[in-house]
Amino acid sequence: MDGFLLIDKAGEMTSHDVVAIARKSLNTRKIGHAGTLDPMATGVLVLGVGIGTRLLPYITDGKKTYNATILLGSATHTDDKEGNVTFTAKEDVMMAISNEMILSELEKFKGKIKQKPSTVSAIKIDGKSAHVRVRAGEIIDIPERDIVIDEILVNEIRRNHSMIEIDISVTCSAGTYIRAIARDLGNALNCGGHLIALRRTLVSPFSLAQCKSINDAQLIPVADVIDKLFPVRTINSAEKREILFGRSIDQNPVPGVVAAICNDLHFVALLENKNINANIVASPILVNSTGEK
Repeated sequence: MDGFLLIDKAGEMTSHDVVAIARKSLNTRKIGHAGTLDPMATGVLVLGVGIGTRLLPYITDGKKTYNATILLGSATHTDDKEGNVTFTAKEDVMMAISNEMILSELEKFKGKIKQKPSTVSAIKIDGKSAHVRVRAGEIIDIPERDIVIDEILVNEIRRNHSMIEIDISVTCSAGTYIRAIARDLGNALNCGGHLIALRRTLVSPFSLAQCKSINDAQLIPVADVIDKLFPVRTINSAEKREILFGRSIDQNPVPGVVAAICNDLHFVALLENKNINANIVASPILVNSTGEK
């Protein structure tokens, strides 16, 4: 019972809801997910099962791609459509916003930037999620953080009376909040903005095309996808025994984290080169204790 489930999360479900369904279906508690999706959001949600849960941090830290729709003309306290409206722009302000102005402001989000996450987020503050604190009436302030936005594509701009809808595609680093882009774009144009649709299409290296509904998803063995996450080296039975006892083996041929696979293609461990007593050796940093998954 080790591997990954690639889920196309439906709307109106929390990521925890999806995990709970998977735990019941597979009859195991050892399931986690790589990157929270808000209830209104849909798309790629990667679940790790068994030893797969210990590999989730390497997936969570990867690039992500989203399709989103921003509504300009009003702001909400959650920066998305589920929040209470806190500001509405006047019609003359909206009429003065051109497509060129929108494109110009969105261009400024590209690259390495500072972003202030939405206060209604899953970020933990003193052990409690920010959204729980906000909904309990607390006033909180989350510091800015460095993020990287590789690409923002504007797919369509639609105008409806005093509102403007913008369909965008975003490729970004982990920790990027698409809601915050909507909020900050609205602030830059002095009209308010919030997110009204969000669909995640990539949690690198897993794409939406590989995902299925929670009821149809099949467990993918770790060995079937490990080469998409790490460089792989094949080890012999003697090296496998050393690793399972927590001992080092001859150094990896490449730097960084490497997945060790035994001759029967089962995942054994993650190895990283270390200098021990003036010798470079490959030391286990994560071991699949059975060595048979």
